[in-house]
Amino acid sequence: MGPLTGLRILEIEGLGPAPFAGMMFADMGAEVISITRKSAAADAPINNSISERGKKSIALNLKDPRGVEAVLKLCESADALIEGFRPGVAERLGIGPNDCAARNPKLVYGRMTGWGQTGPLSNAAGHDINYISLSGALHAMGREGDNPLPPLNLVGDFGGGGMFLAFGVVSALLEATRSGKGQVVDTSMVEGSAALMHMMYSLFNHNMWADKRGVNVLDTGAHFYETYETSDNKYVSIGSIEPQFYQILKEKLQLDANFEAQLDENRWPEMKDKLKAIFKTKTRDQWCELLEGSDVCFAPILSMKEAPHHPHNVDRKSFIEINGDLQPGPAPKFSRTTPSVSEGAPRPGSHTNNVLQELAGYEPQQLDELRAQGVLT
Repeated sequence: MGPLTGLRILEIEGLGPAPFAGMMFADMGAEVISITRKSAAADAPINNSISERGKKSIALNLKDPRGVEAVLKLCESADALIEGFRPGVAERLGIGPNDCAARNPKLVYGRMTGWGQTGPLSNAAGHDINYISLSGALHAMGREGDNPLPPLNLVGDFGGGGMFLAFGVVSALLEATRSGKGQVVDTSMVEGSAALMHMMYSLFNHNMWADKRGVNVLDTGAHFYETYETSDNKYVSIGSIEPQFYQILKEKLQLDANFEAQLDENRWPEMKDKLKAIFKTKTRDQWCELLEGSDVCFAPILSMKEAPHHPHNVDRKSFIEINGDLQPGPAPKFSRTTPSVSEGAPRPGSHTNNVLQELAGYEPQQLDELRAQGVLT
């Protein structure tokens, strides 16, 4: 049983960050009830997204007051609700923070948006790439002379969004155990991704980071913190920042005296070109034999197809298999309350009857009538 066993989280189904936060809760043992507006017909396709694993699914028509009432009834026994609507949408539906708090004053209400609930841009459309643009994160990513390079949608949607939503909700739940009161958690991907940039802002404030991408130690400016192509057209990564690790790199690669001046930024391009030539002399596997497990700070760059099968990941059971699909397992690991995921994504609405009967007090006949009238979709 995971460390959050006993918590009940309502998730208004959406895209990306909020479902990811819901997955984090479910992975840790919380009962997560995903409220979908999709059809619950027997032939409805299963949402195979990894972010839906371990959740219960109920299907409601939130444009019908009776569907809204079902959500509010569920709020009475829930610990938290999370949603990813644009500001004001939940209020218009009748399931905003005040509506839910009227049923359960201790409920924590987690809100996930790109720009935040307030501010001049709060109602504008956007995606991860836009939010990390405003936080200063995207400007810092990429190589010198190239356009900023989006790091997939990891920094805004998931790192700065879903993870901060989960952290904020857990923080508010902890506070509620002392105060007896819930509160609204306003999570913005702009602010979350800015928080992830804290170290770069700190270095920049003290003239230790150039406000120009591709020229700093950690942004591919340095030859000792870089990716290199191997002779078999694969790649490896080097992160020999500390002098003692850089010394091992020099010894392992038999580098000449030209590499002594590790922190001479003017010579980084020259030394990088030499390392490019050196790494092209062996295959990735050969470099692994020479460097992997040493204090060079080295790793092969693995594809998603390869990563689950690396011996280290296999040993730690970093990836799990559910319904034939290999996927990242719950993180982090715990010494006592071990998280466990046994079920994949549910069919939309497959738990509607059980959840509404057990948690909201509906009778089977009522549910049949609501389904016939399109309230249960």
